[in-house]
Amino acid sequence: MQIKGQSALVTGGASGLGEAVARALAAQGAHVAVLDRDADKARRVAAAIGGVGLAADVTDSAALTAALDGVEQAHGTARIVLHVAGIGGAQRILGKDGSPAPLEAFERIVGVNLIGSYNVARLTAARMAALQPLDSGERGVLVMTASVAAFDGQIGQEAYAASKGGVVSMTLPLARDLATHGIRVATIAPGLFDTPLMQTLPEPVQQALAASVPFPQRLGQPGEFAELALHIVRNGYLNGETVRLDGCLRMAPR
Repeated sequence: MQIKGQSALVTGGASGLGEAVARALAAQGAHVAVLDRDADKARRVAAAIGGVGLAADVTDSAALTAALDGVEQAHGTARIVLHVAGIGGAQRILGKDGSPAPLEAFERIVGVNLIGSYNVARLTAARMAALQPLDSGERGVLVMTASVAAFDGQIGQEAYAASKGGVVSMTLPLARDLATHGIRVATIAPGLFDTPLMQTLPEPVQQALAASVPFPQRLGQPGEFAELALHIVRNGYLNGETVRLDGCLRMAPR
């Protein structure tokens, strides 16, 4: 799909990987809506790229529907959706005293990362499906975000790995479901990236993580994630696939 002139939505677009995607789309001429739970940050990024900033929790259907109405009012229905919003967290299933981990922590991560992804997919796809197809027959493209933890979950990452594994597992059936509507679906599974969350870690820890990447032996840059996202949007034959972006990293148990 040609990016220039299209309406695009980026969830989690106020920082990190999402912000990089929002800026890259705008640089290619898309009309970008930045959606994030942090309204102020979403508006800041949107103002910098000439877009619109919107606030919503991706698990809140009413709020997300209202935000999609805002996208339509500003730019028209989004044909390009980059779903980057998500949360992390790690906790061993049993504590040092043998007590079980609280179920609420597992529910929260799966709720945001997996159920939130499905919520974004179903609500945006319904609007895309009502659009007239482009000359290629395509109506839209949805790119979701998983993680290498979907394949190489580390100790204490049961909730995170399960949530991202769920995103990977539903990529193909979503693409099959939406094929008759001319909507493509793909997922990116990033490894270790230099994001604001990573930068909260002590420098020696960041260096050790970077050294664990086979090649190039460094953290990924958000712009590299954005480059892949834009390629998926442009490449009309890329559908139903999850692409690892990790410098050949395979995570160790800890």
